[in-house]
Amino acid sequence: MKPIAEIDCQHSRQLRADPSQPLPDEILHSPVPLVLRGLVADWPLVQAARRSPLAADAYLRRFYRDATVLATHAPPETGGRIFYNDDLSGFNFNSQMVRFDQVLDALRAHLDHPAPPTLYVGSTSIDTCLPGLRAENDVNFGARDPLASIWIGNRTRIPAHYDVPDNLACVAAGRRRFTLFPPEQLANLYVGPLDFTPAGQSVSLVDLHQPDLARYPRFAAALAQAQSAELEAGDALFLPSMWWHHVEGLTPFNILVNYWWRQSPDWMDTPFNTLLLGLMSLRDLPPAQRAAWQQQFDHYVFASDDREAPLDADGARALRAQLLRLLSR
Repeated sequence: MKPIAEIDCQHSRQLRADPSQPLPDEILHSPVPLVLRGLVADWPLVQAARRSPLAADAYLRRFYRDATVLATHAPPETGGRIFYNDDLSGFNFNSQMVRFDQVLDALRAHLDHPAPPTLYVGSTSIDTCLPGLRAENDVNFGARDPLASIWIGNRTRIPAHYDVPDNLACVAAGRRRFTLFPPEQLANLYVGPLDFTPAGQSVSLVDLHQPDLARYPRFAAALAQAQSAELEAGDALFLPSMWWHHVEGLTPFNILVNYWWRQSPDWMDTPFNTLLLGLMSLRDLPPAQRAAWQQQFDHYVFASDDREAPLDADGARALRAQLLRLLSR
């Protein structure tokens, strides 16, 4: 695999000249992923985690206020892979709402266990779960207002998936390995169902640790285009929209803080909704009709010129109302 491009933030004149300034657009608009070494090395949470997992645990508990979180538990034999069961009829884990401090207790109890059960809390709002944490541990995005989430667990493997927003993933404790695939590798990743997923996003069915190339032969082409990097506490990864990413927690105690934001206006719907409508209304048309509708989409949606009037919030509101009327018939 190829390495992900890197910037050494501790020695970058652009990033260290005035840390109070927001991250530059050259990074946040990058068309390719970027590892930002040491971007959040000054966070108190990172400093605590570098001392020990117990120090990071104690630091988090300062901000805990009886919040409950959705916690995932899987038996040791899953090897940390959050995935389907053997026949894809269900999942190899179970999830339930528990107090956040109970998750910390369980992680602490299994720190020295050679084969612990998988313990994992996915995308959870920091401001809801740990109010005040961002006052001491945050990234300056300027006028952007990203959604800030925390992820915490032990050794886990999250199958390759994509996110619609841009993403800044900051390793606050432990060590993580990211394996990335460009969006154009979609056909080579053997993606599972859109409507039945482990955590909301469709995922690659291929086990990156043991790829079955007899069953998934095109995955070899995806591997040829893959990029990978290991991040320590204090490092961050900028991940552009739609890049597929396989994420592994490599230590018994891992914390990730991530920020999601979109470069499009707030009034725009997610393109995923359009994909679902396309599956219902376009995919099974006769070939000639499907080709004609492809021309319609090229003309109205994907054309690079400005032949059509630009859409604004009022126009989007009118189109949404029309669509809702049509769908409710």
